[in-house]
Amino acid sequence: MPPARDTASPPPAPPPRPGRTRQAAAFALIAAVCGLSATAFAYTGGWLSPDRLTPARIVDALSDRGGDPIGHRRNHSKGICFLGTFEASGAGTALSTASVLARGSYPVVGRFAIATGDPMAADASGRVRSLAVRIVAPDGQEWRSGMNNSPVFVVATPRAFYEQTVASEVDPATGHPDPKALAHFFATHPESAPFLAWAKTAPWTTSFADQQYNSLNAFRFIDASGASHPVRWSLVPTAAPQVEPVAALAAKGPDFLEQDLKARLARGPLTWHLVATLAAPGDPTDDATKAWPADRPTVDLGTLEVTTAQDEATGACRDINYDPTILPTGIAPSDDPLLAARSAVYANSFDRRTAELARHATAAGSAR
Repeated sequence: MPPARDTASPPPAPPPRPGRTRQAAAFALIAAVCGLSATAFAYTGGWLSPDRLTPARIVDALSDRGGDPIGHRRNHSKGICFLGTFEASGAGTALSTASVLARGSYPVVGRFAIATGDPMAADASGRVRSLAVRIVAPDGQEWRSGMNNSPVFVVATPRAFYEQTVASEVDPATGHPDPKALAHFFATHPESAPFLAWAKTAPWTTSFADQQYNSLNAFRFIDASGASHPVRWSLVPTAAPQVEPVAALAAKGPDFLEQDLKARLARGPLTWHLVATLAAPGDPTDDATKAWPADRPTVDLGTLEVTTAQDEATGACRDINYDPTILPTGIAPSDDPLLAARSAVYANSFDRRTAELARHATAAGSAR
């Protein structure tokens, strides 16, 4: 038979020493802080809410759409670097204190690309062409900008961009996205109609050089008095467009844009005017799918001169993250939600591809 339980009350515990009380409280505080940090980290990673949209999820979707292009950007994956200068006119100083807008000449490292996730894609498959720049002032401040040749963006929010990317995933069996998935996406996103109208009707041209590239997102120029001026900007080409049917462009070969750029630069520099458009009260600054009226005032900020093309594999642009929120004092992001998302997604993509390139270099070194 088991012994009977002792039902007597245990003797009272001795009172805790003051030092031990403080030590216990300190440990409890540390544990609470660690718990909050872990919770915040898990939330940021999307682990506590599987449906939460994170930069990693967007980059994963871009990777899946483009066939996981190791060592390359996950979007606008096919591109070519260039070197040039920005000759600021000085006209922008009335709107912004940015040092890169003061009259003078500033070095530029840039990149032309097509909007594809496949670095081996044919140029005629890229309806959207892009131009990115990093302009550096003598004081070290930088203006980075990524611009597209479409007049508006396809979506207004990061969630919609993710959904469009998923709908655009290429079916390996056909080599094309599922038309039903894309049709469903556009049917449920009427804000994309202006972009679709441009994509269906805008002429195809033979060159990167004859395109107008637009910031699409709004920004703010801040002047010496602290006043804020909502703006969008565009690079307006001086080269006349040469229009051809897309089938004729495809017949030129998969890399006709790169070949054309190098041929043109062999004959001399290419130029664009950097033009800022000022918003009027009521013009949307938080929706890149909506164009501003054509009668808004503009300011010619200066001239971009492109002088040299470089293959991306060894070019100066390869290791630059063209984050559009890297801005000099005097230029600031607007309330457009796409800007913060672009910054976070670009950083995630940059970290992935640079890590992949580093592993490749290590493996190649080990194999020697």
